[in-house]
Amino acid sequence: MLVIPDSIRRKIGDEQYEIDDVGMSESSVLLFSDKVLKIQEDSEEARNEVEAMQWLEGRLSVPKVIEHVCQDGKLYLVMTRVSGKMACDECYMNDLEKLTDLLARALQELWKVDTCVCPMSWTLDRKLKAAQYSVDNHLVDVENVEPETFGPDGFKDPEELLQWLKMHRPEEELVFSHGDFCLPNIFFEEDGRACFIDLVRTGISDKWQDIALCYRSLKHNFSGKYGGKVYPGYDPDMLFKKLGLEPDWEKIRYYILLDELF
Repeated sequence: MLVIPDSIRRKIGDEQYEIDDVGMSESSVLLFSDKVLKIQEDSEEARNEVEAMQWLEGRLSVPKVIEHVCQDGKLYLVMTRVSGKMACDECYMNDLEKLTDLLARALQELWKVDTCVCPMSWTLDRKLKAAQYSVDNHLVDVENVEPETFGPDGFKDPEELLQWLKMHRPEEELVFSHGDFCLPNIFFEEDGRACFIDLVRTGISDKWQDIALCYRSLKHNFSGKYGGKVYPGYDPDMLFKKLGLEPDWEKIRYYILLDELF
C-alpha cells in the first residue's frame, strides 16, 4: 500500500491509474488520464528532474510540474502527462526513415536551447563523480549491461571500467543535453513535435552523450532486445545521415560505457 503525502493525494484524488512498466527506471510511475505520479528515491538526480522541468517550461515541450514533495527519503512528483506516441511505438518502428528523421530533429531542438543561463550541468566532472558513488556503493547492475562490457573480452569489474573512463575522458562539445535520450523517453505529436520525459540527468553536457544513447537505443529496439520483435533491414547508422554528422565512434563507445555505471 502506497503512503502518499496529503498534498500529493489532493492532486490525484481517487482517479483511476495504470502502472507504467516501460523503460529501465527503478521509479514507480502511475499514469492517470491527464497526469503522472512519479515516486523515486530523493536524490540529486530526482531533484534535477524537477528543476529541469520548471526551467524548460516555455523552452521545450516537457511535462509541467503540478506538485512535488520530499518525504521519508522519497520524492513524489505530480506532473502533466505528455501527449503523442512514444518513439518506440509500432507506427515509428515500422518506418525507420521517419523515425530517424524525427529523432535527429529532436536532438537538434535540444541543442538549440541557450545554455548561457542554464542552471543544470552534467559535464563529465559531475558524471564521473556520480559514477564513482555508484561504484563505491555497489549500485552498478552488472547483469543489465552490454554483453561485451564485463568479462574475458571486457573490463574486470565496474571499478576497472571507471578508472578507464577517467583516464580516457574526451574533449566535450557542450550543448543542452537530455542525458538519457532513449526511445521510451521521447514522444512525438502527429505534427512531429518532440516531447521529452525522464529528465533526471538533463542539463549541459557533451552532444555525443545523447547521440550515443540514441544510437544504442535504436539498435536494441530494432534488434528485438526489447519486446522480442526483430525488424529486418534496419540501419541505425541512418541517424548520422539525418544529423549531417560523421559518427565519432570513440565518443559513442565512451558514453555507452559510462552509462553502464548508472
